[in-house]
Amino acid sequence: MLNLILPLYSWNNGAIIMIGVFSLVIIALLAAVFFMMNNNEKKD
Repeated sequence: MLNLILPLYSWNNGAIIMIGVFSLVIIALLAAVFFMMNNNEKKD
């Protein structure tokens, strides 16, 4: 069990990749929110 869980939290590879993917997802969500907000304001 430990051998399967450990690589997910390895700072050599996994953590850096997961932080990068996570930051890209957050940036994409924020961009989508601002895009929707601007569209709603322009309609009004």
